[in-house]
Amino acid sequence: MANQTIIDTVMKTVSPVIEPPYELVDVEYEKMGSDYILSVFVDKEGGISVEDTVTLTELISPLLDAIHPDPFPEQYMLEVSSPGLERPLKTPEALTKAIGSYVNVSLYKAIDKVKVFQGDLVAFDGDTLTIHYLDKTRQKTVEIPYQTVAKARLAVKL
Repeated sequence: MANQTIIDTVMKTVSPVIEPPYELVDVEYEKMGSDYILSVFVDKEGGISVEDTVTLTELISPLLDAIHPDPFPEQYMLEVSSPGLERPLKTPEALTKAIGSYVNVSLYKAIDKVKVFQGDLVAFDGDTLTIHYLDKTRQKTVEIPYQTVAKARLAVKL
């Protein structure tokens, strides 16, 4: 089963049980060295604690074991953690919540020969992101069509 199919299956299985105050942010399934790692990223207002990750792991693990047929081609390690400071913004809802935040946006297709923008997300209407960014020493604004966004995440302003 392809990684995206595994990720979709895991999202569909665990999202109904991750209830407020928690929010399912992302799922990744990748090989690291000789091991497969299934990472489930969960957040809540104020951040998650070690106790939260233990509780969520105990909730999620039996659900994954009960999936039939088993979508995992190999044994894997389950990792439940916070998405961190550079949280991915994978949905329109996540982008809307990030308005006013400093973001990093990678594009499928360059705009004015630039494929990565980092700056303040000042607006998102569902179709277009508006970012204020610094180009060398000048403040600029770019409007990015949502369908051209390859990846978006929160960024740390240095």
